[in-house]
Amino acid sequence: MENVKGSGLEDCNKDLAHTRVIGNDFVTENDLNKIRLVRAFVETHDPSSKEEDDLMIRRFLRARDLDVEKASTMFLKYLKWRHSFVPNGSISLSQVPNEIADDKVFVQGRDKIGRPIFVVFGGKHFQKKNGLEEFKRFVVYVLDKLCASMVHGQEKFVGIAELKGWGYSNSDVRGYISALSILQDYYPERLGKFFILHAPYIFMKVWKMVYPFIDNKTRKKIVFVENKKVKSTLVEEIDENQLPEIYGGNLQLVAIQDI
Repeated sequence: MENVKGSGLEDCNKDLAHTRVIGNDFVTENDLNKIRLVRAFVETHDPSSKEEDDLMIRRFLRARDLDVEKASTMFLKYLKWRHSFVPNGSISLSQVPNEIADDKVFVQGRDKIGRPIFVVFGGKHFQKKNGLEEFKRFVVYVLDKLCASMVHGQEKFVGIAELKGWGYSNSDVRGYISALSILQDYYPERLGKFFILHAPYIFMKVWKMVYPFIDNKTRKKIVFVENKKVKSTLVEEIDENQLPEIYGGNLQLVAIQDI
């Protein structure tokens, strides 16, 4: 019996010897090797990738089921897009004035595992003439703000889409698909969960057009919440003292530009 216990401890110690902590997770030697392979390949094509940390590379690997070649291709695509779309390193308020004026994206609180929470009011979003590029910049502005607000070791955020009052005038299929593309292609493994609240019947017609563009990993993170179960559903993931006031919590919403 003592030998069995001793053997178990030895195996455990061996496993630990072949792991490393990245963020808050233990990463196996196999995963570390894949991170090194992606980094080595990508750096030969884009030296700027040296500035990115192992957490970033691991997210791209996870998004491509740890396939080194696919993750490398995805990462290079991201770097090329980032250099082109965000040449100054960040999106400024002066680049998204009309989207900010809609007053539609807020943040407040963290869920039970420390992920920051944002709330978007779908009824305040309107498709604007010649406004798709500004909306794309606004999506990047919001995602960068959320990522910057994360505590060390945290990689994901939680979203709440409040659709009370949403109507056809708020329908923007091109905008929704563009936002999805940016999230999935350039911010992989950042979304933890996305709650959709008070979705009216007419929204589901638009949803059917958007749904085919959502990848399987993202689909699993989207939750349509019954109107009568909004608070009870949210508190499964978020402590009541971290909920916004509008959902029965204690916290006031803060505009995205004010964090």
